[in-house]
Amino acid sequence: MSLYPEDKKAAFIGLIVTAALLFTMSFTIVKLTNAKYNKLKAEEAKAGQTK
Repeated sequence: MSLYPEDKKAAFIGLIVTAALLFTMSFTIVKLTNAKYNKLKAEEAKAGQTK
């Protein structure tokens, strides 16, 4: 399967944009998940101190 030059440009732009979006979404999910569990851990530590 051979691509025409104008198809190659569109394919590489799509590849780069998709890779950037996947990285951004993954990074955001990890940051939000870490923030959630850090908050839960802090609440558990605070609850443990008051008892």
